[in-house]
Amino acid sequence: MCPLFGVHRSNYRYTRKNSSESDADRAVKRSLVSEVGNASGGSAGARSIAIMVTSKVVRLGRWLAGRLMKELSITSCQVPAHKYKRGGNEHAEIPNLLARQFAVTEPDQVWCGDVTYIWTGKRWAYLAVVLDLFARKPVGWAMSYSPDSDLTIKALQMAWRYRMTQSMSRRGNCWDNSPMEGFFRSLKSEWVSATGYESFGEAQSAIIRHITGYYSASAPRV
Repeated sequence: MCPLFGVHRSNYRYTRKNSSESDADRAVKRSLVSEVGNASGGSAGARSIAIMVTSKVVRLGRWLAGRLMKELSITSCQVPAHKYKRGGNEHAEIPNLLARQFAVTEPDQVWCGDVTYIWTGKRWAYLAVVLDLFARKPVGWAMSYSPDSDLTIKALQMAWRYRMTQSMSRRGNCWDNSPMEGFFRSLKSEWVSATGYESFGEAQSAIIRHITGYYSASAPRV
């Protein structure tokens, strides 16, 4: 029968020997994909789900994660590509010292930060986040209705270290601050609903869960 169907006998014997083990392994992975998909609110992408399942000591590639998500009817909301304006020049008084050197060798060596907006039922709220580039993990964050210096100070106070040297990216140049852009993209495409939240309190609680739980589990290790 093997020559008739063009199958090598060794491949046939191997498949017969390992079919039950493969089926059991796949069932475990399906269960874990469903579990972490539900934990993310049903919105994590294949890359994030693969990382989270692998962190549970069950190796899972992005391609298989996508296949299992399709079988389980799990989809991820993705924001459309954004066209950024042409970048400007450096700040006259604060140079761009970092110059896109995002690979660091120890904690608290380089931080980056930014502010984004979140809909909270009746008005926009603003989220400031400070990211430690060593592990790409948030070390400080704050929310308020005003995108002012008080908001950013609160985020910095949560992660404060003295003798910081300030570096400012060029205005309108997203690549100068790409780690923060990546963090906010993950937040908005894999966690925040397209319609936002019903209240400030609901938004704050959900974002803290994202920062301390979901993102910490799925963030890429450097």
